[in-house]
Amino acid sequence: MWFKNIHIFRFLKPFTLSAEELEAKLTEATFHPTGSMEMESIGWVPPLGNDSQSLIHIANNCIMLTARKEEKILPASVIRDFVNDKVEEIENQQMRKVRKAEKTDIREQVLLDLIPRAFSRSNYQFAYIDIDNAWLIIDTSSRKRAEEFTSFLRQTLGSLPVVSPKMQSNPAQTMTQWLLKENQCPADFELADSCVLTDLSEEGAVVNCKRQDLFAEEMQGHLAAGKLVTRLALEWNQRFNLILDDELVIRRLQFSDLIQTQLDDNNAETKAQQFDADFIIMNSELVPFIKRLFEVFGGEDEETYGKMI
Repeated sequence: MWFKNIHIFRFLKPFTLSAEELEAKLTEATFHPTGSMEMESIGWVPPLGNDSQSLIHIANNCIMLTARKEEKILPASVIRDFVNDKVEEIENQQMRKVRKAEKTDIREQVLLDLIPRAFSRSNYQFAYIDIDNAWLIIDTSSRKRAEEFTSFLRQTLGSLPVVSPKMQSNPAQTMTQWLLKENQCPADFELADSCVLTDLSEEGAVVNCKRQDLFAEEMQGHLAAGKLVTRLALEWNQRFNLILDDELVIRRLQFSDLIQTQLDDNNAETKAQQFDADFIIMNSELVPFIKRLFEVFGGEDEETYGKMI
C-alpha cells in the first residue's frame, strides 16, 4: 500500500460526499472482468482486497480508493502477422492483390477471432482523498494513468473539480537556481547525485545525469547554456528520498528508516489494523512534506484557481 509515486491534484471545491454516499456511487461502478469480446474493463475494488467488501477505507480523515483495470494482451505484431498470413493466403489462392479496404476488413475479423483467446492482465491504481487538505493523491508517476483515474472517478461521481497544483514560482527555474550556486537549496532539502536537464527551446536537448557531482564544471556549462532542471533527486528532512519533476510529480519515493521504525513498533493484529497504521503514518508524513514543497515554490497560485471555478 505504501505509495512509491505521488501525483497531486488540488480540489477546487471542498469534497462533501459522506462515506455512505461515496460508497453507493462506487458500488454502481464496481469492477467486472472483461467479457469475451471486450478489450478492457475498469471498476472499483476494495482497497483491503478480499479481506473487505467496502470500496473505501477511511483513516485520519482520508479516504482510500482502488481502481482495477483489466486489459486483453494483443500485441500489434501478433495482429499484423495474422493479417499478413490471411492476406497472403487470399492472394495466393485467388491470384489477385488484396486492396486497402479489404485488408481493413481482414484486420477487424482477425481481432474478432483473437480477442476471446487473448490473455488478460490487471493493474491496481491506489489513490486517496485528503479531505482536510483538499488533495487527491494518486500513486503513479504517469500523467496518462493519473488522468485516466481522475476521468473514471469523475464519471463515477458525476463531478470531480480537481486540477494540478499551480505554484507562484516556476519549479524548473527554482530547481535550476539550486544548482547554479551551492547552498541555494533550502536547508531541509539535500541534493542527491542525479538530475535531468532540458533545453526548452525547439531543439529540446535532454541531458540525463546520474551519479554526478551536480556542481561540477560540466553541469554548470549545461546550465549556462540555458538548460533547466526538470527532474532532481532530493532528500527531505531525513524522512524521504525522491525524484521531483517540474510538474511537482514525485517519483521513486522511499521512506526513511525513521519511518520504518514507527511501523515496527505497531502491534497490529489484523490486515485491516496494519492497513490503518500504514495509511495513517504515510499520510501523516506526506502532509508536512507536500505543504513544505508548495512553500519552497512560492505557495499556490490562488488567483489561478479562482479563474478555474
